Amino acid sequence: MNSRVSQQLITIQQVDNVLNPITESNGMPNIAYTSADYFNFERDNILSKTWVCVGFSSDLVKNGYIKPIEFMGLPLLMMRNREGQVQVFHNVCSHRGMQLVHEEGVVEGVIRCPYHSWSYDLNGNLKGTPHVGGIGQHKDERFKCEKHGLRALRSAIWMDMVFVNISGDAPSFEEHIAPLVERWKPFWGENGLDQIRRVNMGGHLEIEVKSNWKLTVENYCEAYHLPWVHPALNTYSKLEDHYNIMFEDRFAGQGSYKYNLSDTAGTHLPKFPNWPEDKLRHAEYVALFPNVLLGIQADHVFAMMIDPIAPEKTIERLRLYFVGDESTKDLYAACRTATLESWRVVFSEDIGAVEGMQKGRHSPGFGGGVFSPEMDLPTHFFQKWLATQAKVALEA
Repeated sequence: MNSRVSQQLITIQQVDNVLNPITESNGMPNIAYTSADYFNFERDNILSKTWVCVGFSSDLVKNGYIKPIEFMGLPLLMMRNREGQVQVFHNVCSHRGMQLVHEEGVVEGVIRCPYHSWSYDLNGNLKGTPHVGGIGQHKDERFKCEKHGLRALRSAIWMDMVFVNISGDAPSFEEHIAPLVERWKPFWGENGLDQIRRVNMGGHLEIEVKSNWKLTVENYCEAYHLPWVHPALNTYSKLEDHYNIMFEDRFAGQGSYKYNLSDTAGTHLPKFPNWPEDKLRHAEYVALFPNVLLGIQADHVFAMMIDPIAPEKTIERLRLYFVGDESTKDLYAACRTATLESWRVVFSEDIGAVEGMQKGRHSPGFGGGVFSPEMDLPTHFFQKWLATQAKVALEA
């Protein structure tokens, strides 16, 4: 979809209205949450231009493991090769565009196309081309296999998440994530990422939500709704204990000065050794635009991939991570389970809120909404990011 077509759905004026100061701003128009054409416009002109999360490297449980995924309708393939390197490829045969892989699992030999049996190794190299030069001629000097391997996407792994840059021309991922890494160093130290461990039991959650992906991010960015949507959470991390977070052009969310899940849920997990003693109750919840929600506490971390399935369908894919090898032992199994269940309650409570907002996007009586000049600052920050990217595409 090109920008001319998209202008039939959203105008420069509507985008500019979002970019106004918060007291004069309107939110993104309803069509941005309900239209299949706009969904594709976002994919091709906004999400594809930056780094998006498409999965988790720990889902590739051993060398030689492959997993087909889709991102906004694009068939992709995550693979861990024989040496343990994770890469992402377009999940299509270079011959006639057949989808190669339909089920995840270990590949003992090669990946074979079900159409004409062309085969690829786990580095994406084209290895076999049966009868390519005629009956019984499996090689042909007119056809160079080395030029027709699987198409790799530019990819990076951070905190177990697999990111891709579909357009291939975004700044490096290291530059992209650097501001958040610097922000969290005082909490988890110089080597915080090296200390986190995923445990399959008590660390996995997936929630399907009947709403546009943006509403999930917008809801996560603010604490304004806590007293009414999360009454239990609000007893130990109250609205007045929170502060807004906004930095660079791609991070927004909230922090808490009085996070206290460990006492509330009866969990006593190992903590980051560098976490300041005077900040053990501090926690931060940051959305990394466009589709990652992160939470960091003294005794665990979570990452949620927001997977846009359709304009009005989203899957939230949560992974929990604990601190150090000690945290993975059976001794802490009940604590890990209690932590997961606590977050299951919190994120499940959000379902009604985001689905209710999605229904409201079909009302002619709603035109994008307005913002609290104080409580909605992070949500407006996210919408300004969206509007800025949309404007660039519309003016191209």
